[in-house]
Amino acid sequence: MDFLNLEGKRFAVFGLANKKSVAWAIARTLMEEGAKVIHVVRSRERQEAARRLFPESPAFICDVEEEANIVRVRDQIAEEIEAERGGRLDGIVHSIAFANYSEGFRPFHETCKADFLQAVNISCFSFIAIANHFKDLIADAGSVVTISISTTRMAAENYGYMAPIKAALDSSICFLAKSFSAFSGIRFNAVAPGLLKTSASAGIPGYVDSYLFAEKATLRKKALATQEAANLAVFLLSERSSGISAQTIVVDAGMAVNYFDREIVRGAVG
Repeated sequence: MDFLNLEGKRFAVFGLANKKSVAWAIARTLMEEGAKVIHVVRSRERQEAARRLFPESPAFICDVEEEANIVRVRDQIAEEIEAERGGRLDGIVHSIAFANYSEGFRPFHETCKADFLQAVNISCFSFIAIANHFKDLIADAGSVVTISISTTRMAAENYGYMAPIKAALDSSICFLAKSFSAFSGIRFNAVAPGLLKTSASAGIPGYVDSYLFAEKATLRKKALATQEAANLAVFLLSERSSGISAQTIVVDAGMAVNYFDREIVRGAVG
């Protein structure tokens, strides 16, 4: 038996965009381990992309901004898996984040309320809503994993208001784990990567410079790979992580302990 024992298990992965996304790396790794994957994406364009990338996997559309869409896609997935594995999913991946800077990128204290609330809805509340509406589709020993960030306490100016929203997501993990413990053994955890080279990050102002700095700050002087974050997510989805719940687990190649690296300090003070 393979260590992770994922052969034949079935997972729903929310958030695939393209081959650079964390969701893609997670889905590919799950399938390499023998699992089956159902994709849930935001638009028809992304559904077509999912079908090209994973022709053997079903792909459904769900704009999570409207909760009714989550209910609809739950029913579609329930119908899809009804005849297999007792009609249950073994886990769910939530890899969704969205920020709209409708008035341009501004200092944090000038954050637009409508933008902030929309981002909370899509990036955080969707996780709660998916858990709620899918609770009867998830196997009792199932695992739900979301994608956070390595720290929500580092006030990176170019990340705008998304760190507080990710902090809300991290807190939601604890409350969902506690809430679900009243009726199931379903676990909730978050993967919290350092800076990654994804298509979503490409839209963040000044991200390339931050990414290059993060590479220097890692202990190994080599940037974190998206696959490394995916590997942790797949482990958390497996039964081998059964003792881990309500945790945000950082995967940053040691960056958080290395800000006073000799090379970085020398470059700063000349």
